[in-house]
Amino acid sequence: MTIEDVRTHRVRAPLHTPFVTALRRATSVETLIVEIVDHDGLSGFGEAPQVWQVTGASLAGSEACVASILRPLMVGRDPDDLVALTRVTAGAVAGNEAAKAAVDVALHDLAARRLGVPLARLLGGTALRVPTDVTLTAADEIGVADAARARVSEGFTVLKVKVGADPATDLARIRDVRAAAGSGVRIRLDANQGWGAKEAVRIIRAAQDLGADLELVEQPVHHRDIEGLRWVTDRVDVPILADESVYGIRDLVTVIRHRAADMVNVKLAKCGGLGPARTLLSLAEAHDMGTIVGTMMESPVGVGAAASLVAAYGTTAVADLDAAWWLASSPVVGGLTYEPGAVILPDAPGLGMSLP
Repeated sequence: MTIEDVRTHRVRAPLHTPFVTALRRATSVETLIVEIVDHDGLSGFGEAPQVWQVTGASLAGSEACVASILRPLMVGRDPDDLVALTRVTAGAVAGNEAAKAAVDVALHDLAARRLGVPLARLLGGTALRVPTDVTLTAADEIGVADAARARVSEGFTVLKVKVGADPATDLARIRDVRAAAGSGVRIRLDANQGWGAKEAVRIIRAAQDLGADLELVEQPVHHRDIEGLRWVTDRVDVPILADESVYGIRDLVTVIRHRAADMVNVKLAKCGGLGPARTLLSLAEAHDMGTIVGTMMESPVGVGAAASLVAAYGTTAVADLDAAWWLASSPVVGGLTYEPGAVILPDAPGLGMSLP
């Protein structure tokens, strides 16, 4: 039994509402779906999202990496040799984590389909319902308070508020969200590197003084400013979550060594796939760091893989898996769905989806 082909598919899917952060404004998901086909005609799928402002990954770059470097290493190999194939993928090229993640996930998806089990089951779990937060972007068209009320009425109990795009108004946004959401809803902030260290401490302390009762604050400072991240962590009581500061294992070791954050956000497109992601979660756990699993703006392929990881391994805080919720329509057939406050994985082999 061999891998017969590795194919790439460019996908663009519109969002029902613009997604705005301190780094970018998105009105669609632009992504690369990687398909690995075995001798029996079964296909496994993975995803490499285009995120210029965060990872630097582009559709063209990921497509070239897969076609020129990774595909020749896969074709002709036994798809059941999963550990060896994912190791080959991880070591084949420097950088290009999104492309490597797409191949890694496609290999796992194919392995699960060949066994006839959901991807979460292949990874060692049984859960098919995975709780998620939902994001309030930095420029909600209906107003942040109305957006908060709408999401709570839809059943979400964890709101992730994008801040940092306009620090001068961040405190008012936080206050308005707390007032609209009520006391029973958890609120977390994501500054997407939009604050300076002193500014971050000032805003976080002021928000707490106003009764914001923040669950955590994600990436308050520039991703390279590890000292600034540590400075903020040391001066506020709210847990600080490292996101853009941690791509791979070496990055997390640096954050741990400097005691720069209390938690880490693990994303497949940053670290290179399910294999590296599992190592990051285990390393964080070994050093008493909190964890969440998140995604970029991805389709049900990437979000489904991340949700399957959470279903098997768990995290210390509710995962950040709402990306596919923002799609006006799904670019794939089948796959995950959403119910109030949760991702529902299909009880089907692999990711349970196909391309139209």
